[in-house]
Amino acid sequence: MSRLLEGRGELGTLMRMARLIERAQQHLRDHLPVELAEHLFVGGFHDGRLTVITDRAVWLTRLRYEQAQLLSRLHELPGFEAVSGFDFKVRPVRPPKAPVRQTRRLPARAADELSSCAADVDDPRLRRALERLASHAES
Repeated sequence: MSRLLEGRGELGTLMRMARLIERAQQHLRDHLPVELAEHLFVGGFHDGRLTVITDRAVWLTRLRYEQAQLLSRLHELPGFEAVSGFDFKVRPVRPPKAPVRQTRRLPARAADELSSCAADVDDPRLRRALERLASHAES
């Protein structure tokens, strides 16, 4: 497996690029104030420009002020000497919403009907299923 990831194929190239991007992201974060660093993400490298992503416009503005310093820090890394600039993007991170849980209620009368149906059924699996449903009745 490691030979596949390190090979000359597309997957190996992709893995090398991912490692380079990760190194660039960590290097840039190491040279930024902590409150700003946690909002910087490197999204890619294309045509000599590094895509820098942040989650809010306020952080993007701060990153623009730091652009010259970030570029000189990036040039310290082997493989990033040719980076000519940044493409800044804002991609808001929205926390996943938990689906609203719908609680169902089974009236006692309905449970009695299910239980009486279960008593009249010959199939043991169906009987157990009906009894399980009846057990969910309101007390």
